[in-house]
Amino acid sequence: MPLSWTEAQDKILNPGSGTPFELEKAVVLGNEMEVFKHAPKNLALVLQGARAHGDKTFLIYEGERYTFARVMDEVDGLAHLLVHKYGVKKGDRVAVAMRNFPEWIISFAAIISVGAINVSFNAWWTEDEMDFALKDCGASVLIADQQRIDTAHHSCRALGIKMLIVRPETEVGPDIDDWSKEVKSGLGPLVVDIDPDDDCTILYTSGTTGRPKGAVSTHRALISSLMAFSARNGVLSLASDPEPVDPNDPVYDTSFILIVPLFHVTGCVPVMLSCFMAGLKLVIMYKWDAGKALPIIQEERITNFVGVPTQSWDLVNHPDFEKYDTTSLKAVGGGGAPAPAALVDKVAKSIKKGGPQLGYGMTETNAFGPGNLGKFYLERPTSTGRAIRPMGVQVWDPATKKVLGVGEYGEIMMSGPMLIRGYWNRPDATAEAIENGWLHTGDGGYIDEEGFLFIKDRIKDMILRGGENVFCSEVEGSIYEHPAVHEAAVFGVPHERLGEEVAVAIKPKDGASLTAEDLWKFLDGKISSFKVPNHVIIMNEELPRNAAGKFLKTSLRDMVASGALKPTSR
Repeated sequence: MPLSWTEAQDKILNPGSGTPFELEKAVVLGNEMEVFKHAPKNLALVLQGARAHGDKTFLIYEGERYTFARVMDEVDGLAHLLVHKYGVKKGDRVAVAMRNFPEWIISFAAIISVGAINVSFNAWWTEDEMDFALKDCGASVLIADQQRIDTAHHSCRALGIKMLIVRPETEVGPDIDDWSKEVKSGLGPLVVDIDPDDDCTILYTSGTTGRPKGAVSTHRALISSLMAFSARNGVLSLASDPEPVDPNDPVYDTSFILIVPLFHVTGCVPVMLSCFMAGLKLVIMYKWDAGKALPIIQEERITNFVGVPTQSWDLVNHPDFEKYDTTSLKAVGGGGAPAPAALVDKVAKSIKKGGPQLGYGMTETNAFGPGNLGKFYLERPTSTGRAIRPMGVQVWDPATKKVLGVGEYGEIMMSGPMLIRGYWNRPDATAEAIENGWLHTGDGGYIDEEGFLFIKDRIKDMILRGGENVFCSEVEGSIYEHPAVHEAAVFGVPHERLGEEVAVAIKPKDGASLTAEDLWKFLDGKISSFKVPNHVIIMNEELPRNAAGKFLKTSLRDMVASGALKPTSR
């Protein structure tokens, strides 16, 4: 007989429960809140604990297989290089910029182990974006692949940043070290003493003012997120009514496939770090391709598929889906964007021994938040689910900042020890985003009588394109640099697979000429490719505005949907 949601939480989380997830009160960054009583002191200890898994397979990449022992040996070698050759000290920032390679994961573990701060760079950044982030975080070392080294080379030389390249494709210059030659084996662990509220990671998130902000997480925040994911699984199990299972069935030997970038919070925390902490197998894809993922799922008996809804859509709708054995899959889903109800139903019908799942998390919450799974998801496919302690979720009136009641619409707010401590060198942005320990999500929604959260829209002027956050003002800022542009409004238009695509309506300056092709050429290399509008509308009249003079982006979107405005698309 399943327990109620409250009973399930009490059994897993309450003091005296005897579980690893008991909660107690503590003051964190000036705010009293519930925390995990038995949490490890820091993330370095968690990572170092992976040695206990020895010769068990950890990482698989393009035919390369890494045991936990091999990974930790390379972690040790890199840690010694960082400290003894590059002079990295506790609190220093080390930037990592590369595609999904095993070296990304090894770099992360080594950086954290020596008390430094891992700074994750978006692999799609342009030279200007890389230059800004290197200066902003004050990195002393950049670890990157060939493409990212080439992009950042000039900036690193100008700033005196040491460069370590992984998997070089050409002969490297004298100012660049080669991982394969510099990272030694057999050196043993190198770990420093780290407090729970010391800084641990910086993940850059798109900025509303045209520049990304570095979201800073402490060791406590990351560990709290990881433990909360595990605790939520326990609560969901107790609150549902699962069918009897055979514990010897290989479907219950948990493994993940990495289909999202490691520089995103989803790839880094709930996927990569969960595998590190629990001793699970992680199969890395260099680039998402549903046709290549299917044989991997069959051969490696993958159980967990975590990405954005577009990737679930790609998987279950691939023409070869029925040709492969996907019965090992327990959960298919993730977060980053709302999933259409039709997709939830399709996943439920396609995954024989598992089902769809959805999580609502952010960079600022280290990916944790309300989650929906199994029968709860099928009953409420438009809900992102319920939160568990120690996370708090409320809906506030944006004007009065009062907590609203059941079914009342307002801004979704989150609190808990998994939140970031703030933005790197941005006290103004931190104060705006976090109020007395509560995070302004910028999303609007409501909570029903059973605690299920429903997201209705985004208060922020932002587009969610396939899980990527695109802030309209950032794209508009780049477009306004074109000499022919008089006014521009960037907005999202629906897309079946990506959720939304980027569109822009532009009125050129009087007497100026501008085409969509002109704009695409101008923006090439100026902003990341996923931010460049796929749909361009050149208008002869002023763009529609409200009484306050703001562009009516909803009207523009509706006009495109109805055919009243016909964009040039690519």
